[in-house]
Amino acid sequence: MKPFDMKRVIVIGCPGSGKSVFSRELHRITGLPLYHLDNLYWNADKTTVSKECFRAKLEEILARDAWIIDGNYGSTMEMRMAVCDTVIFLDYPSEICIAGIRSRIGVAREDMPWIETEEDPEFLAFAAQYREESRPKVYALLAHYADKQILVLENREQGDAFLSALSSDSV
Repeated sequence: MKPFDMKRVIVIGCPGSGKSVFSRELHRITGLPLYHLDNLYWNADKTTVSKECFRAKLEEILARDAWIIDGNYGSTMEMRMAVCDTVIFLDYPSEICIAGIRSRIGVAREDMPWIETEEDPEFLAFAAQYREESRPKVYALLAHYADKQILVLENREQGDAFLSALSSDSV
C-alpha cells in the first residue's frame, strides 16, 4: 500500500494497543494531518465535552480531504468508517494492550490532555474485555465496509513491518 493510496485513514484497536504511536509514525511517513479523538473528547481536567460538541468537531474533520484519525469511540466508529478509505485495526492480544496502558502512567502524551498518574481499574477491565466485548462489533463493521482498504495487524512486529515498508515505499 503506497501513501498515495491512503488519504482518509482511521486507526482503531484496544486501548493500549499503540494506536497513537502508530498514527504518529503513519503521519510522519505520509504527511497526512493527524487527529486524536481523545483530544477532541477530553478536557485537561478529565471532564468531557458534550456529545454534540464532540460530534461537531469530528464532522468538521471528516469533511476534510485528508486525515488520520486515531481512536475507537464506538459511537462514532461507523460514521468514520463510512467516509474513510483505509481502516487499520491493531488487533493485538489483551496482555500486550494492558502492558501498553500500564507503560504510559506518568508519561506526557500529545494524544491525551493530561498525564495518567495511576492505574484506572475500570479502564483496565475494559481493555481486558475488549476482545470479547468490542472486537466482534469491530469485525462486523469491517465486514460491512469490506470495500475499504482494511489492514488488520495482530502484533507490534506486524505494525512495525507495515510502517517500515510504507516508509521505504515513500522514499
